[in-house]
Amino acid sequence: HVQPVESGGGSVQVGGSLRLSCVASVDTIGRYCMGWFRQIPDKEREGVAVIRFGSGAAAYADSVKGRFIVSRDNTKNMLYLQMNSLKPEDTGLYHCAARMCWSDAEVFELGGFRFIYWGHGTQVTVS
Repeated sequence: HVQPVESGGGSVQVGGSLRLSCVASVDTIGRYCMGWFRQIPDKEREGVAVIRFGSGAAAYADSVKGRFIVSRDNTKNMLYLQMNSLKPEDTGLYHCAARMCWSDAEVFELGGFRFIYWGHGTQVTVS
């Protein structure tokens, strides 16, 4: 059973940094794309970043480009999100999600609709 589990959220001042982590129990991680999605109250879910574990291809939302870095460790089935220069509008519940994928182009599907496995989320508060 694939159940992503996030960690690393917290409260931080404007301009600060946080690193989120996520682990997913899958047999062949190289066949998967994983991503970070955030839920802000009264707003639609937003795709933040997606990475393909096999190739390392990644895509970002325009709102986080140049500030956030998504990475992975295939040996540990770990997904990371390094968040720098944080802004109040980055506040939200950050979910990690996973799905099988077959091409680098799929990392640009930031809507998250084809992601099957979702974590419960970790809260990030920037003030």
